[in-house]
Amino acid sequence: MREIKFEELSDYTVPARGAIDKIYLHWTGGHYGQPFGSYHLNIDANGTMYTDMDSFMDLKAHTWRRNSRAIGITLCCCYKASINADTGDIDYGSEPPTQDQLDMMAKVVAKLCVEIGIYPEGNVWTHAEVADFDGYGLHDDDPDMRWDLYGLGWQIRQRVREYINEWNTEQTHN
Repeated sequence: MREIKFEELSDYTVPARGAIDKIYLHWTGGHYGQPFGSYHLNIDANGTMYTDMDSFMDLKAHTWRRNSRAIGITLCCCYKASINADTGDIDYGSEPPTQDQLDMMAKVVAKLCVEIGIYPEGNVWTHAEVADFDGYGLHDDDPDMRWDLYGLGWQIRQRVREYINEWNTEQTHN
């Protein structure tokens, strides 16, 4: 894994235009500082990003049956997290998502949406959301249930839209 700066993402977005149409958001279920190669981008507790990709078109095993034409972004966190399926109450474990991670995730997704040319609505989903669509979500009694970022998708997409609007306003005034 190597560190990748926010500004460097543009080097990867131009070739991805027309080849990528979905972004899936995850957490690793591991420790801070423990990136995984199953994702295009790993975001650590302080917002630092890591990758081993050569391209956003690299096929990564991040979202069951949804890896083609997709980018997987994960937060390195949530070791021993658990959820009560009846109430939806979440214990994020001893290493919960940090505000730095959530902010960087939203900022990265906004940049990717703008530069790749996709809209957040209908194209950016948490693993929990697509697991619900595909029958292995919180209420599906699947032993491989996924609930990454459960309940946070709308908040992340809202922040993505705020970044996009902010950047559009800055461009209009420059």
